[in-house]
Amino acid sequence: MITLIAYIAGLLFGLGLLISGLGNPEKVLNFLDFFGQWDPSLLLVMVAAIGSSSLAFAWAKRRSSSLLKEPMHWPASNAIDRNLLSGAALFGVGWGLTGLCPGPALMNLATLQIEVYWFVAAMVLGMLLAHRYTQQRTQANR
Repeated sequence: MITLIAYIAGLLFGLGLLISGLGNPEKVLNFLDFFGQWDPSLLLVMVAAIGSSSLAFAWAKRRSSSLLKEPMHWPASNAIDRNLLSGAALFGVGWGLTGLCPGPALMNLATLQIEVYWFVAAMVLGMLLAHRYTQQRTQANR
């Protein structure tokens, strides 16, 4: 049942990306181009996403388990530290340069564009390097 729900959630997420235009790198780059061909339509998408997710998180935080009786997993820390800031900066730079972030990049693999494959490869490599770096720091601090 959990796998089916995860599959349905992924389909809904992908459909949302398609309908909103977030899967289209050109549209995203135009949204980020404030002094050129600025396209403010994604602003409405972001406001709707922030509003609906805020309501969902407020509801979820009052629960000890999910609707499928799985335990809730919340971040252990809410500190704004160097790792968070550097990760956010890398995400923003990548998004601004390519018009892609992880979800739309995976969705765009179906377009068979080589640029998307390079982006996903770089993203996976970055994740692996970050994981390895975190493991090494954790072992060094023991």
